[in-house]
Amino acid sequence: MTDGWFEDGERVGVLTAQPLDRMLDYRAPPGGCAEGAFVEVPLGPRRVLGVVWGPGQGGFDAAKLRSVARVLDAPPMREEMRLFLARAAEYTLTPMHAMLRLATRAPGLGESPAMRRIYRLGGGDPDRMTDARGRVLAVLRDHGGLAFTLGELAELAGVTTSVVKGLVAQGAVAEDEAPRDMPYPRLDPGLPGATLSPDQSVAAARLREGVAGGAYGTTLLKGVTGSGKTEVYLEAVAECLRQGRQALVLLPEIALTAGFLARVEDRFGARPAEWHSGITVTERRRVWRMVAEGGAQLVVGARSALFLPFRDLGLIVVDEEHDTSYKQEDGVLYNARDMAVLRASILGAQVVLASATPSLESWVNADSGKYARLDLPARFGAATLPEMRAIDMRAETLAANRWISPTLQQAVAARVQAGEQALLFLNRRGYAPVTICRACGHQIGCDHCDARMVEHRFLKRLVCHQCGETKPMPAACPACKVEGKLAPVGPGVERLAEEVTAVFPGARVAVLSSDLFGTARALKEQIELIAAGGADIIIGTQLVAKGHNFPLLTLVGVIDADLGLQGSDLRAAERTFQMMRQVAGRAGRADRPGLALLQTCQPDHPVIRAILSGDEEGFWRAEAEERRVAGMPPYGRMAGIVLSAPDVQAVFDFGAELARRDAPLRAVGAQVFGPAPAPIARIRGRHRVRLLVKAAKAVPLQAALARWVAQLPLPADLRLSIDIDPQSFL
Repeated sequence: MTDGWFEDGERVGVLTAQPLDRMLDYRAPPGGCAEGAFVEVPLGPRRVLGVVWGPGQGGFDAAKLRSVARVLDAPPMREEMRLFLARAAEYTLTPMHAMLRLATRAPGLGESPAMRRIYRLGGGDPDRMTDARGRVLAVLRDHGGLAFTLGELAELAGVTTSVVKGLVAQGAVAEDEAPRDMPYPRLDPGLPGATLSPDQSVAAARLREGVAGGAYGTTLLKGVTGSGKTEVYLEAVAECLRQGRQALVLLPEIALTAGFLARVEDRFGARPAEWHSGITVTERRRVWRMVAEGGAQLVVGARSALFLPFRDLGLIVVDEEHDTSYKQEDGVLYNARDMAVLRASILGAQVVLASATPSLESWVNADSGKYARLDLPARFGAATLPEMRAIDMRAETLAANRWISPTLQQAVAARVQAGEQALLFLNRRGYAPVTICRACGHQIGCDHCDARMVEHRFLKRLVCHQCGETKPMPAACPACKVEGKLAPVGPGVERLAEEVTAVFPGARVAVLSSDLFGTARALKEQIELIAAGGADIIIGTQLVAKGHNFPLLTLVGVIDADLGLQGSDLRAAERTFQMMRQVAGRAGRADRPGLALLQTCQPDHPVIRAILSGDEEGFWRAEAEERRVAGMPPYGRMAGIVLSAPDVQAVFDFGAELARRDAPLRAVGAQVFGPAPAPIARIRGRHRVRLLVKAAKAVPLQAALARWVAQLPLPADLRLSIDIDPQSFL
């Protein structure tokens, strides 16, 4: 091997995305191959995708080695990317094959560039408009001029291909030949940005300096809701583009992308590349290749965009960095916020963590000087922060099965009368969280999980929010068979909508809940309709807390501010504080003053008092001190171990034996707690047991955990997962 090049026949080590515990040795193909090359290799009777990771391991007869079948026409994986995957795997205790799968989530990587027929919005109008034709044109308009293959466009619009071809014949849809993977339109950082306030200008200048310096650094951009954090970090993006480097902006929610992409287009004159579950297979391949070749300057995406093969990444922005959706809870268990910092440190890139209510981890890192911190303490322009008040539910008189207090009802009526909007927030999907039989007391549960099924009246079904199992709402109790005695207990957003319709019969009501929208496009359309004034009263789950801007919204009513304070979750106080402040921040974002009313039975609870007083720094300091004294994250380290198996006794026996063999953990001063049944003790028919490991911050915990779990071979039907820095304890 010379300078990363392997000559024909040399032994090479190939990492594949197959579930194997090691690299595989092959012979380099005729013509040789580069280190990092994407290759196709024989594995048994199949050919699989792999990456040349380095020299072969040896220990196998060279004469019996099989040859690399072919080198794919794709840019080789860069050394920094291989290092990032290896260090992420080491930190999260994830097998390397699973990390490689994350980094190759694009179809057709081995296909040669070719021409294809694409369809985009044309200049003509159809001779007559039908519902099917309207859906096709709506898809093309909603995606800002993106091109689609015939099949993709027909599928997205829910029509046959003949409908699309009919629109082509009339000039309403344009049909072109184009290379399979086109570079994205160039973004122009020289175009004028928004007029910034003095606070914004100072923050933008600091971020630009960091990017221009070309070295690693992380900055917490903390600004109240409506303070214009986006305009500030877009100036950092502009500087990154001026330096000729690439930028990545991570968003927590796909529904946020439409409005954000429009702002990017206004700022830079063209749309960036998108990466999330809502893009087509063709677009996914294009983004992957263009990022690797430098044909995409800016990517806006979900957490998995962090694993794209950037050629020269200079800036990563994590918007709403506190959001729990940045933590992947299945497969590879990673936190995109932390992995963004890791990747940037390897690259010599800047990270901007933006939030009105930062995670305690980021707040502590900024407070200790590990991260820089920039503050935007005031809303932009004429907008002011909403007034916040509690409604003491102990002093309110409510009828049975009602959840809107008289005080909140009067406030909503006044806003609707004034032509303004009110938002009622309840973080519970569906109609009712529990369905109980009044004859025998049975609560309808999932057949496969230890969880109550949630009634979704709009869908006319019961749904398990753990495994997704659904069943029709029964007429008779499954236990005692008595009919007419099943009753909903507690409210979900659908039941709240029923109450709102009864209390405000003339109001236009919109419900924002992720389960009510079949596609991301439908959700975006509803959000745009609300922003344009298409609803008087909005009812929403946590979806509404994520960065949406409704200019007419002046009142936020939180139906149950105590909901998140229940239970023993380590982060219950932090998350309740974040959620309430974020939701309240939806009010009064234009020139009309806002009001946030929190219905609570605990108005004297420290978290509720902190929310109402606005003493955010005081809250974070108190919360941080409590964690420090207890040795809990971010001042200590934790790992969650979940064991699952069909046989409950087998999984408990294995967990107990594992706990007994804790010498590798005790050697580094770590403690193991459990085994204990997981809060949701059965999912999809598998019984679940949890163990929790707690250690001091400086302890080499991953190495100790690896030695610990390696002591016992896993039975065939038992699964073990390790979650470093767990965010959820279910």
